[in-house]
Order: sequence, then C-alpha cells, then structure tokens
Amino acid sequence: MLTYVLKRVLSTIPVMVIVAVLVFLLLRLAPGDPAAVIAGDYASAEDVERIRSQLGLNDPMFVQLWRWILQLASGDLGTAIFSKKPVMELIGQRIEPTLLLSLCTIVFAVAVAVPLGTIAAWKSGSLIDRFVMFFSVGGFSVPVFVLAYCLIYVLAMQLKILPVQGYKSPFDHGLLTFLRHMVLPVMALSVIFISLIARMTRASVMEVLEEDYVRTARAKGQSEWKILMKHAVRNAAVPIVTVIGVGIALLIGGVVVTESVFNIPGLGRLVLDAVLARDYPVIQGLILFFSFVYILINLLIDLSYTLFDPRIRY
Repeated sequence: MLTYVLKRVLSTIPVMVIVAVLVFLLLRLAPGDPAAVIAGDYASAEDVERIRSQLGLNDPMFVQLWRWILQLASGDLGTAIFSKKPVMELIGQRIEPTLLLSLCTIVFAVAVAVPLGTIAAWKSGSLIDRFVMFFSVGGFSVPVFVLAYCLIYVLAMQLKILPVQGYKSPFDHGLLTFLRHMVLPVMALSVIFISLIARMTRASVMEVLEEDYVRTARAKGQSEWKILMKHAVRNAAVPIVTVIGVGIALLIGGVVVTESVFNIPGLGRLVLDAVLARDYPVIQGLILFFSFVYILINLLIDLSYTLFDPRIRY
C-alpha cells in the first residue's frame, strides 16, 4: 500500500502543474485588468500603464508564467495585489470557516442521505421511495442560492429562530452559538449533496438486495435490519464512498455561493472578492489549493475502499 500511496502522491505533481498553467492562461485571457481596478475610474492611461509595469503585467506571458512557477516551486503562492499580504497568509486566515462549514455539511449530508437511500431501496416502489426520488430530483434542480434565500426568508426573517447571516467561531463564541449560525448554510449547501448520495445509496443497496447471499440470509431467518446493515449497506459502501468523493467537487463550488449569501468570511468569499478585483495571485493560489484538497480527498477515498471490501488490495 505504501508504494501505491507514493505513486499517487507523485502523480499529483504533473496534475498540479497542468492546473497551474491552465489557471494562469485562463486568467490572463479573461477580460479585465487588475491595474485598471487599482488605478480607479478616473485614472489616466499613463497611471494604468505605470501600475501594470509595477505589477509585471507588461512582461511577456511566458516570463510571467515562469516567474510564478519558480515561486510555486519554492512553496510561495505569491502576494495579493490589493492587500499586499502573502496568499498563504490569506488562506490561513480564512480556512477555519470554510473547513468547519464543509465538515458540518459532509457529516450532516451523509447522516441523512445514507439512511434515506437505504430505506428507499428497502421499500422500493413505496411512497417513501417515491418521496426520496422526488427529493433527489428537486435537490439537483434548485440552485444553492435560491434555496439559501428561501431558508433565510422562512427561518430567519419570518420565524426569527435563526440568525440571518454571519459566522461565529466555536473557539471564541462557544459551540451553541456556532451551530446556530451554521444551521442555515449547512442546510442550503447539503441539499444537492444529500440528493447525490441518496440516489447512489438507493441504487447500490437495491443491487445488493438482489444478490443470492441476501436471499440466503432471509431464508435463514435473519431480521431485515440485520440484512440491511450487515449485508446490504456494507457491500454497497464502495460506490457510496466513491460518490461522496465526487461530491466534494460540488461542495467546493457550493461553498463560494453559500459563503457569499450568508456573509461567511471563508475561502469561498475570498475567491469571489479576488475574482471581482482581478487579483491574479489570490485566484491562482486558491484554485491550486482547492485542487490539491480535492486530489488528497480522492486519495483518501481510494484508500478507504480496503476498509469496506477486503478483496481490494493496493
């Protein structure tokens, strides 16, 4: 297994290089000029040109790319154009809200989706099954920001049982205050995640329930609960875990929208602010950071297969 892990870790290097080059080129080809944003609306062409020269934006494209790759090789993601702070420092300042929001969303989504999908497969064709499928389709159809504003209107503005926006750290304000501020964003962000996992769980468990060893277990008189937990869910775990890993990509995209709607000062909000300001180093650094996290999570998902299926060996 150690050899497999080393190979996977080494294989991330060319992937990250390709991502870095693509991100660099796409940002430079996209409309917008950070020098013009810094200079302001009333700046002259000479002022904009002077700022471009200071930022190195007048250098040839390959020179800028090579300079940035050398920075990455030394572990430096660059310095933000506007705040003049290192990108790594900005990530460190904003990572707590995003990390806690993502963890709460994953835990909540898995805790809800797996039982829903399992019950839907067990009661295939029933009203419960139809409700789960309707919920899954609806979850994919409603955008995150629409659901977020609906939750704000009903639970925060009308019923006034939850705060509208903001973030309170559990380390500074306590766990209860933190959870009250997390309920709405977690609910908004987890719906699409729940829909994805529930559908895959239902399909995987239904497939397992048709296997011969399940019919043998029923013939031996084992209870349905034991059959579901010992045989069905466990043997259907590999595709379920796989789709959880795939759903991380949806989660990363949803974090940007969710943090913007609920005014959470995390990495998603930092991405949006950097895009609006055309802060190239921040955008590039954040995309590379998210790409690395996604690759790392998929590696952990692959390694977890051995826990659910002893036949899998690396």
